[in-house]
Amino acid sequence: MAALMSIAALALDALLPALDLIGRDIGTTSLAQNQLLITLFFLGLGVGPLLFGPVSDSVGRKPVVYIGFGLFVFASFLCVFSAKFETMIAGRILQGIALSAPRTISVAMIRDRYSGDQMARILSFVVVVFILVPIVAPTLGKWILDAMGWEAIFHVQVAFAILVALWFWRRQPETLVPEKRNSFRFSVFIHGYKELLNYRQTMIFTFIWGFITGSFLVYLSTAQQVFEDQYLMKESFPYIFACLAITIGTATLLNGTLVLRFGMLRLVTVALGCYILVPLLFVILFYGSGNPPWWVALGFFGMQFFAVGFVFGNLRALAMEPVGHIAGIGSAITGCIATVMAVPISAFIGSYVKVSILPIFLGFLICGTMAYLLLGYFYLSKRFRNHGN
Repeated sequence: MAALMSIAALALDALLPALDLIGRDIGTTSLAQNQLLITLFFLGLGVGPLLFGPVSDSVGRKPVVYIGFGLFVFASFLCVFSAKFETMIAGRILQGIALSAPRTISVAMIRDRYSGDQMARILSFVVVVFILVPIVAPTLGKWILDAMGWEAIFHVQVAFAILVALWFWRRQPETLVPEKRNSFRFSVFIHGYKELLNYRQTMIFTFIWGFITGSFLVYLSTAQQVFEDQYLMKESFPYIFACLAITIGTATLLNGTLVLRFGMLRLVTVALGCYILVPLLFVILFYGSGNPPWWVALGFFGMQFFAVGFVFGNLRALAMEPVGHIAGIGSAITGCIATVMAVPISAFIGSYVKVSILPIFLGFLICGTMAYLLLGYFYLSKRFRNHGN
């Protein structure tokens, strides 16, 4: 499951050191256009599950994963042979759509077998392995870029995808037994969507997930220009990115242990509070004064991402908890809603990240506050519902 998820991280993060060179070769004219190679990949990740989720509920999980791998190979070669910005964008969106299959189906397969805090625990350990890819991917991308050019990064991604597909075929059994499958009709999707809307917990935590993902995506799409252009640390960027990924991985590993003791809701509540306090402190200290020293910036990013490690897996598990009987459609729709929220949030905030990292932390603060208000609404609605009963 971790390997299925990690291909998306590899396709995203290994490309970061090469964004400038790719932009130069395909004729981009601004940093904002280069950012689209990241944000629109996420758009594909969000849209693709709308097809793959319902299909997996009908034909089983494994065939859909194979379709995604095949489409990814085609999209990767489309990117390699791109001569124009528009073609590269189309390839990146198609890559995202393709990789949404293994990414979404992995969550559905876990939900087929686990629920509640146990599901959150499994997701935490899966994400820990998944986090290893962002740790090494930018460094790997830099080595490949220096040795063979940016096109070779896509070739390596294809080779890795083929290896994972073979491993998946050999080792992973089907988790959706035939008697639990639904017929694939458009009405099934519509009914699943309507049913999903009736689960308040699912919708609230999906919206929270969208706000957090949107603000975090700002960092992913601007990290390369921040550390290479603003801090002039081009050679150090892959190692900085890796160190910050380690903070997320450490928190996620702790979450896998603590979630069984404290519960995922309590951990999300505390982590979201930290997600707001860290950028609030940054804004108070550095508003209007330019960028702080690089080591101070890394300290604030590290604290922020440590909170992220306690958020993502738990939010996904909380959103999926009520919809285990439609896990494929549920995973698809919740993932789509969160991503469709995240992409415009990221693009808007990212357009202000030009000479300072302050907009990134303002984005963390605003999105975190919106997420916490939604969490407060969930607590109130739960309290009134229990009082009514």
